[in-house]
Amino acid sequence: MLAGGGRQHRGLWLVLVALALLCLLAALRLRGSLYELGLATAGVTLLSTVALAGLVRMIRARRRTRLLARIAGFLEHDSAASLVVDDIGRVVFLNQAARERFHPHAPVRIGDILQDVFANPGAVVTRLRTRAQENDNASEDIVTRKGHVRLNVHRLAPEGFLWRIEEIGLGPARAHSGSGLPMLTVGRGNTILFMNDAARDFAGTRARTLDSVFPDLPLKNGGFNLAISVEGPRNCLVHEAEHVTGRREVYFLPMTQDQQVVEAGNAAFDALPVAVLRLDRDGTVLRSNRLARALLAIPEGTPVKLPQLVEGLGRPIAGWLAEAAEGRGVKTSEFLRVKQGEAEVFVQISLNRVEEADGYALIAVLHDATEMKNLEAQFVQSQKMQAIGELAGGIAHDFNNLLTAITGYCDLLLLRHDESDSDYADLMQIGQNANRAAALVGQLLAFSRKQTLRPEPIDIRDALADLAHLLNRLVGEKIELVVEHDPGPWSIRVDKRQLEQVLMNLVVNARDAMPAGGEIRIATSNRTLSEPMTCDRVDVPAADYLKLQVSDQGDGIAPEIIGKVFDPFFTTKRAGEGTGLGLSTVYGIVKQSGGFVFANSEVGKGTTFTLLFPVCSPEAADEAAPEPSPPPVLAGDGVVLLVEDEAPVRAFAARALRLRGYTVIEAGSAEEALELLQDPDLVVHLFVTDVIMPGMDGPSWVREALKTRPAVRVVFVSGYAEDALDDDKGAIPGSVYLPKPFSLNQLIETVQQQLH
Repeated sequence: MLAGGGRQHRGLWLVLVALALLCLLAALRLRGSLYELGLATAGVTLLSTVALAGLVRMIRARRRTRLLARIAGFLEHDSAASLVVDDIGRVVFLNQAARERFHPHAPVRIGDILQDVFANPGAVVTRLRTRAQENDNASEDIVTRKGHVRLNVHRLAPEGFLWRIEEIGLGPARAHSGSGLPMLTVGRGNTILFMNDAARDFAGTRARTLDSVFPDLPLKNGGFNLAISVEGPRNCLVHEAEHVTGRREVYFLPMTQDQQVVEAGNAAFDALPVAVLRLDRDGTVLRSNRLARALLAIPEGTPVKLPQLVEGLGRPIAGWLAEAAEGRGVKTSEFLRVKQGEAEVFVQISLNRVEEADGYALIAVLHDATEMKNLEAQFVQSQKMQAIGELAGGIAHDFNNLLTAITGYCDLLLLRHDESDSDYADLMQIGQNANRAAALVGQLLAFSRKQTLRPEPIDIRDALADLAHLLNRLVGEKIELVVEHDPGPWSIRVDKRQLEQVLMNLVVNARDAMPAGGEIRIATSNRTLSEPMTCDRVDVPAADYLKLQVSDQGDGIAPEIIGKVFDPFFTTKRAGEGTGLGLSTVYGIVKQSGGFVFANSEVGKGTTFTLLFPVCSPEAADEAAPEPSPPPVLAGDGVVLLVEDEAPVRAFAARALRLRGYTVIEAGSAEEALELLQDPDLVVHLFVTDVIMPGMDGPSWVREALKTRPAVRVVFVSGYAEDALDDDKGAIPGSVYLPKPFSLNQLIETVQQQLH
């Protein structure tokens, strides 16, 4: 509805037009006189002014019409009564709600409209219009006897305002008692300023304070609150709206008995002790309880699908869900990794389908499987390392047999050549390369923890002092090697040679991580664990340890590969620059020595390897005696029964012993040796036997032979570690162990020690 004025302006324009016409008529009558030009100019100027003013007025009218058209289109269907008022208070537009509420029959002012809402609106209109002129908008809440009224005023242009009138508690809600949403207007101190009819019908009286309706304060906004109704306690969903005036409106929706049952069911579902999801056929999460939301890190209020939350099935999750919805594969569970969150979390998901009106939905039951997956990973890693260790040990055994023959025959040839001989250098090269091959095999045995160790109590300061010169040569001039010791480091019992191998491998790796130079720091300290410690999924028992750390300032190791650094043949170096056995050798030696090794790294800052070795008792350290030097190799006498299934090794050992004056009886198997020993006239002073052989093994046949020849001493040789004899060595007194590959001199020295 449009209303407006402009009559005064039209009258002024008519007067100006009349004056212009009079000036032009006078100029015609006074043609030829001195006043003709002046009167004509005045008339034309007046007409031009009127025309220009009319054009401006037309443009402004069109703009205002377009503005009103836009406002009308926007406000026409507004549920609140909305009016456009000019700068002097005249109503120029009313929307449908305003026309139905106030029924104006002639142009009216805003004060006349509001007169029907509350008495004496003049002061309110002036106050709101002044504030809107200053701030572009203003609002005010007015509580009347009939209800609550909210007035909002927005300045549209210098000559217009938009008024919105919202009446709460009037209209249909009052006409039909008990219908509508119950609402309370609450002031400071929880005083109830207004209750609409629905709220009065609910409470059965005009309440004065909020706690008389809701006894448990403060209210849970957006949640369920217990309310006192005329019919007794009721559960209500409550929403609070705050206002700057210090008042707030409390809307509440009383729940029916059925709704309360549903709400109780929702609360029970949320409180289930098992994580549960309700899924659509395509995996959309329709419902989740508290544990499921926490386990999967489901974002609040965001619709998600199960494939967005988990991964690692090995096939599309959507296909798995579709099969479950069809009733296939619902009896098996799957293990998946949670995508969200910083920590690595695994879940075990079991699917069941439930029938609904439009088909089948899915119920997913989830269990936190992180600990189980960690244990499984440890078990798989252990099995993998054991399998590779068995393979490495078997390969090392075969290689050691070959290297024993190569080294032995090389030694036999060197006996017939001196340094002036032209073949001497070639034989030395063969021997040196055989020794290099033996060192590589030793690395395989170290990884598989089957190398022979000679543990002894050592002072770590002495060990590092002896090794310092070699380590400084290894790191080069660009890198500074710093060694720090605890004031009184504890002694440890390890194989000194193997410990040096560990330190060299770690220092070489640190050097390669800093091609531009830097600092490598080796630090030792005493560490007492008063209770067990878990680190990198490894349980370290409570005890006294010597902690040895090797740190560099290199680029560091990425988190996704740091767990693989101890795996055999894993290397981050370019092809041809590393075998991948350095750190696996470190791991094998440390573990076989009863210690622990951990790697910590930060990309861009460096890497630290921490080794923990059990401390040996002071008594053991004090009693440690220097290893006796081997006796000189002398011509020997005596009868040696040599039992070896590898013909090249047996032939070399027999020749070496015969060259030193021993009588050698050869046997290719344990059964053949026992058959030879059945001759009572055969005198044997020493058994030299391989440990692992086809048929009966070395310890078994020796035990059988010693029943009739208890004075015979024994030398066991093997490509495996000495701990392969742990179960039998105690039952075979006077036996010693000689690891393969061995040289001619090592064989003669061992035999001589046993016989003499």
